[in-house]
Amino acid sequence: MEEKINFEILRKQMVETQLIPRGIKDRKVIDAFLKVPREKFVPDDIKKFAYDDTPLPIGEGQTISQPYIVALMTSLLEVKDGEKILEIGTGSGYQTAILCEIGCDVYSVEKIPALAMRAKNILQQLNYKVKITIGDGTLGWEEYAPYDGIIVTAGGPKIPEALLSQLNENGKLVMPVGDIFSQDLIRVKKSKGKFIKENFGACQFVPLKGENGWQE
Repeated sequence: MEEKINFEILRKQMVETQLIPRGIKDRKVIDAFLKVPREKFVPDDIKKFAYDDTPLPIGEGQTISQPYIVALMTSLLEVKDGEKILEIGTGSGYQTAILCEIGCDVYSVEKIPALAMRAKNILQQLNYKVKITIGDGTLGWEEYAPYDGIIVTAGGPKIPEALLSQLNENGKLVMPVGDIFSQDLIRVKKSKGKFIKENFGACQFVPLKGENGWQE
């Protein structure tokens, strides 16, 4: 008989051992991580690893980022309830759910149709309302611009100009920037029409593919 896993306990342990000790302090972010069932966003055969301190494969050559990285990127956005956020790379839908739980109005672009449909179904089951489109994330989603925050969940050689142009005044963009194998986590703040960049250290993401990213 298969052992029943108490995901609620694992979720609480994740927050207490992986997030808070590494400096995640935003109460809205912590509360969202305590509520969103990460196990729903990983394949059935690896659900038992859902709260491990590591990225996990979700199919189509893509991954769900380790919990700490999702928390760090969310914290760097400094999001507020009701803000409009553009997510580039829906992936599993977990980052999307975290933003929704905080109260953001989320617009998400995914390049891979199978992932977009799977994420959309899971998010609907969990009653998270989000707009998802299939397309080239490096072009953003002009229809609903400007955005208070933009989060890019794949690494690119540079920050696409299209995304910067869709950022609201005082908005923030968080994105891994570097080469195919390693990147730095960059935050850009738009202030009085200028872009102020900050570097939050090394990270490793799947490649951001598209017109203004890595070519196919």
